[in-house]
Amino acid sequence: MSETRTLAGVHPVDLGDGVRAFFTSSAGGVSPAPWAADGGGGLNLGLNVSDDEDRVAVNRSRAADRLGAPVAFATQVHGDVVLELGPAEREAWAADRPPASAGEGDALVTAEPGLGLGVLVADCVPVLLADPVARVVAVAHAGRKGVLAGVVHRALDSLVARGADTVRVRAAVGPAVCGRCYEVPAAMRDEVAAAVPETFATTSEGTPGLDLPAGVVAQLASRGVAVTRVERCTLEDKELFSHRRASVTGVTTGRQAGVVALF
Repeated sequence: MSETRTLAGVHPVDLGDGVRAFFTSSAGGVSPAPWAADGGGGLNLGLNVSDDEDRVAVNRSRAADRLGAPVAFATQVHGDVVLELGPAEREAWAADRPPASAGEGDALVTAEPGLGLGVLVADCVPVLLADPVARVVAVAHAGRKGVLAGVVHRALDSLVARGADTVRVRAAVGPAVCGRCYEVPAAMRDEVAAAVPETFATTSEGTPGLDLPAGVVAQLASRGVAVTRVERCTLEDKELFSHRRASVTGVTTGRQAGVVALF
């Protein structure tokens, strides 16, 4: 695989020496509408949104080619389980037909060089984590339930258990639905904000909302982690997949990803 291959819409982030990381967009793949922003060429990386499996395999291979390493994905269930991946998974995901999933979980961690970790989203918050000194990386999928469950904390705990120091850990919080757009019932806002006050938001329409990216940034900051935030709203930005935007018109949509690997 070539680390120099281009892929449309990629947003790279710097997580330290020996680490490659980026967020994908809806562009650069082979999926047609509704798994593409403009009718075709969609980089849908999700297997649970009714897209053709062969097309998703091509899309995933393009993301892996851009990274320069195979990329493992989990079956995300809005929980706080962290899956540890190693040499066996690197070999399996480097195969001509890699597994569909590394298992059920909402965070992945590895100290294995040359194995990419991917987190799939279409409004939830993708989180990439790395300690370039301890040589360990992780990803986390933080939706409303994941923020409440503390999935970001569990991912950090897994890094620390493998030698990381939260003072050295660098995090990237990727595109997600923003507080101006994520309308929820007042009771739901109050429940989440009671646990993570920084999530409290009011939408641009003056209704109760949740700012999940702000909540994730606060959770990371509380552990002393340096954070880079990509401030793009998935609902507002037509170059990104958004489950909420698609649901308004009664269609499905694709999944973009955050990806990280050690080299």
